[in-house]
Amino acid sequence: MTTTSTGTRVIDSNSTDSRLPGAQTFAITGATGYLGSHLARRLHQCGHHVVVLKRSRSNVARIADILPDLASYDIDVQPFDAIFKEQHISGILHCATDYGRKDISRASIIEANLVLPLRLLETAIQHGTPFFVNTDTVLDKRVSAYSLSKRQFRDWLATLSTSIRGINVALEHFYGPGDDATKFVGEMLRRLLGGDPRIALTPGEQQRDFVYIDDVVDAFTLILAHHVNPVRPAGPPPPPTASLDCYEIGSGQPVSIREFMTLLRRLAGQNHVALDFGAIPYRDNEVMNSQARITPLLSLGWKPRVSLEEGLHRTLVFEHSRIRSEHRCDT
Repeated sequence: MTTTSTGTRVIDSNSTDSRLPGAQTFAITGATGYLGSHLARRLHQCGHHVVVLKRSRSNVARIADILPDLASYDIDVQPFDAIFKEQHISGILHCATDYGRKDISRASIIEANLVLPLRLLETAIQHGTPFFVNTDTVLDKRVSAYSLSKRQFRDWLATLSTSIRGINVALEHFYGPGDDATKFVGEMLRRLLGGDPRIALTPGEQQRDFVYIDDVVDAFTLILAHHVNPVRPAGPPPPPTASLDCYEIGSGQPVSIREFMTLLRRLAGQNHVALDFGAIPYRDNEVMNSQARITPLLSLGWKPRVSLEEGLHRTLVFEHSRIRSEHRCDT
């Protein structure tokens, strides 16, 4: 895959995307978000039909240029059953999530991360949809209401995998140009470039596995290619069992938050900013070592292609461009 000077991503002929057989119809929740929009754009560029499942109040800016070419439904207005009757859906990519970062109730988090996808899963089963891909987190369920609700849906998907091919994709900390400022990398970038003289941090000893957005999308498309038309052994099919296909996406090379922030500060050219490690205590049930188990993906032929330093450099280039554009608008 290459990127033009305007930021448009062009699919190379030897990309893993080309392994997807024929034109498929994929329904995507969260297609207006960061990950979902990248997946929608990639699948659209590869000639697949994308069905966007969003809310009527969703901000569609990330996919505005391709939205006329997609099928779009407001799921707070249109019932799931009617959508499935109109579209012959090959598979579901569930990317929508509520991280619970704002002042939001636990009930609202459960509604977004458990009840809504469970309703979608049940409808997909009723209509004979071949598979359901769930975007999950590697966080322990005890860390937050978000991680607990994600674990609860994963358990439901595993239970119902006798009736549909369930695929669970747990993500490490993915990042890239244009990501939300509320996420860790985006917030740290904006604070470093925004003139903050000091950034309060935890002691920074926890290990995190950062993975660039292009590598994440490559992994998803390879997983889809593997499961759309799987090779089945000869003979009668085995009896159905509740078996969930599980993958983790990360670089496989974790770094400490202290190392990460020191690198980011250097790449941003902001060495004068004080990184106050230890000013914030670790949260309850903090995960101290998080590393993706990428062996299943490696066996499919995937490997991360963008190093942490290169990925952060690309993200910084985008952020500098965004800041210059905002300054031009202000003047």
